[in-house]
Amino acid sequence: MNNVQTAIRTTYFSIIGNTALALIKGLAGFFGNSYALIADAIESTTDIFSSILVLVGFTYAKRPADDNHPYGHGKIEPIITFLVVAFLVISATVIAYESIENIQTPHKVPKPWTLVVLGLIILWKEISYQVVIKKSRQTNSSSLKADAWHHRSDAITSVMAFIGISIAIYFGKGFETADDWAALIAAGFIFYNSYLILRPALGEIMDEQRYDELLEEIRVKSLEVKGVKATEKCFIRKAGMKFHIDLHAVVDGKISVKEGHDISHHLKDYLRAELPNIGHVLIHIEPDDLLE
Repeated sequence: MNNVQTAIRTTYFSIIGNTALALIKGLAGFFGNSYALIADAIESTTDIFSSILVLVGFTYAKRPADDNHPYGHGKIEPIITFLVVAFLVISATVIAYESIENIQTPHKVPKPWTLVVLGLIILWKEISYQVVIKKSRQTNSSSLKADAWHHRSDAITSVMAFIGISIAIYFGKGFETADDWAALIAAGFIFYNSYLILRPALGEIMDEQRYDELLEEIRVKSLEVKGVKATEKCFIRKAGMKFHIDLHAVVDGKISVKEGHDISHHLKDYLRAELPNIGHVLIHIEPDDLLE
């Protein structure tokens, strides 16, 4: 199974899970007198739409390169990530606004059984986060990483709701708004996580050079190719799940143009075979006598 197929299957997992949780949270919040749970349901609902966006992005990104897109369609990924972050910010804003409204409105203490529901939700969302974040690392997908953080932010809001409801139940009258305060604090966590997701996606769309480990691996692997004496400049840019490479390879300055051409092709083929996440590779040959 290739990276795109893995990412698509993982996104279906997120959509199904979030749909079920949105219904469970909404019903439990309504019948259990807990706005923190209703806020959780709101976030899970936005998670469904953001996961659908991610799925659309993967479907588009897997289209092959064409005349208008010689490097493929992978740049759609960070754009989708921006939209996913927008969903996160919108849900956090709605939660914060409704929390402030509920803090100012007298209401009943949440039902004790809502804690059981929340405990199960927290466990499931953390498992979901671990599954999706593992797949995001495996596929180098920024939008899948954003989807994983949707699960983690959901778990955070559920933890805050658990704490708030526990306070409201334990202390009773006068502490009815504890779960509303918990939802407000959770909104702050979501805003912060939104920034953490947005930052690398912005770097990707701006072709920011931030892949030092891969760069070092490319240099080491290049020296394993016969005829390559050293490497000079190496630029890396990410498009979707692939990394495109511009590399200057140093060879013997006395060899023929054809020999230098052959070395560059061998180097390109070797790097793509050894590092499967590499897309386009552009090799520039440098004669060693120019470096003396």
